[in-house]
This record gives sequence, C-alpha cells and structure tokens, in this order.
Amino acid sequence: MSETTTSPAEALPPTHPEATARDSWSVADGRVDLRRQALDPRPAELDTLPSPVTADLARSALVVIDMQNDFCSPEGWLAGWGVDVSGAAPVIEAVGRLVPAARAAGVPVIWVNWGTRLDQANLPAGVRHSMDPFGDGRGIGSVGAHDSRAMTRGSWGAALVDGLERAPGDIDVDKHRLSGFWDTPLDSILRTLRVDTVFFAGVNSDQCVYSSLIDAASLGYDVVLVDGASGTTSPAYCHDATLYNTRQCYGFTVDAGPLTEAFERAAEAVPA
Repeated sequence: MSETTTSPAEALPPTHPEATARDSWSVADGRVDLRRQALDPRPAELDTLPSPVTADLARSALVVIDMQNDFCSPEGWLAGWGVDVSGAAPVIEAVGRLVPAARAAGVPVIWVNWGTRLDQANLPAGVRHSMDPFGDGRGIGSVGAHDSRAMTRGSWGAALVDGLERAPGDIDVDKHRLSGFWDTPLDSILRTLRVDTVFFAGVNSDQCVYSSLIDAASLGYDVVLVDGASGTTSPAYCHDATLYNTRQCYGFTVDAGPLTEAFERAAEAVPA
C-alpha cells in the first residue's frame, strides 16, 4: 500500500495575498511602475469617545491581543495562579462577533498572542521576573495543563481560546513583551497593509492591550480601543482608567456592539 505524499508547495501554510497586494509594484514592457494600487476610501461613521470620528475602513485593521488559553481558559496559566478569569467570557463573546464582521468588511484581522521562544533567548530578566515574581518557577515556560509551556510559541497556552477561530487570511504575530510591537513584525505588517487606523481588542486591557495601543500611537497610528471586546482581570477601575487615558492622551474608544454593527453595514458595500 503506497503512502500519500504532500509536495513541499502543498505543505506550505497559506499566504495572505492582501498583505502584499496593497504594497506591490507592477512590471510591463520592462518598465517598473512604483505606484501602489489605489485604496478607495470606505468611510465609517463611529460614535467614539471623546468625540465621534469618521474612520476609513480601507486603511484600518483590527488587532486582537492575547485571546489565548493561558489568559482566558480556566485551565490556563493565569488561572493556575488563582486568578479569576471568568470575566474573559463576555470578551470572548464580543470578539467572536466583532472579528467575523471585520473580515466581512474587508478589515484585516491580526491575532497577537504571547508566543516566546522555547529557549527564551530574547527575554530579558525583567520580563521573566514580571511573570514569575516569586521566583518559584511558575513563569514563562513553566509546564501546566495539557503539558503546555506557558506563553511559549506553538503551545496549547499560546493557542486561541475556545470560542474564537482563526480564518484563512487572518494574520498571526507572536509577541515577547507586553507590547505587540516590541521585537515583532507587527509594525511592518501594518505598514505593508497601508493601515492608518488600528482598532484594539483583547486582554488584558490595562496591560498588554494598553501597552500595544500606546506604542501604536507613538508610531503614528490612529488608535481606537474597543470597549466590551477588551477587558481585564484587574480591578474594574484599571479598565476604567485605561479608557480614560486612551481618550485623554492617545486616541478614542468605541463600544463593541456599535462597531460590530458599523462593520456589518460596511460589509454590505464590499464588492463580492
């Protein structure tokens, strides 16, 4: 009985043509045309705070932070510390509605999860200590449920929590700090997609989501924190302060429900 073989090309993961199509040259008759494809504006009116905005969905992306087993599952690393992660349930539900709506509206979805190197060669002592403050070996790389190494690339803990699914065309980024921008390709991915506005969702809103949002604002992106599709295991005032500081210093906030509806309306105008 012969074995079924897969060619190297078939074994490769699917590419994301949208990422490169937006930033491509064309060649005809030996001449290189440096003009990128025109991105027809797709304005969306959003009831954000501290003021309403008009966002161009043609130049927007949805970045979802740390919706992974280690932080959201009752079997995950964070729950193993005795932290109540039940508050993740409404965030999972809101993200589960928001993400398909974003895809349908042509807004790229980027999943950014903790996924460190197995050898931790690029993790400074301060990062390792913050995840293992008592030095008892329960930090990054420790083995927990499902024989998973905490926050390690390719592990069960680094995978999306039940209730959320990656779709073909979504983009994955492994991160190694609270911010999704430090020591990762996230910035170059967004620039290749020609994104101006970044919608942020995920957990924890006052930690990794907020760190990523601040870096995005510092890099010159328009930033919008999606309330309801972001949350935290910290006391409620930490999330409230994050909303306040985002509006005061960095950008805007929007409720998950109205944003999902805005994406759904925009999807009706996306060419088949």
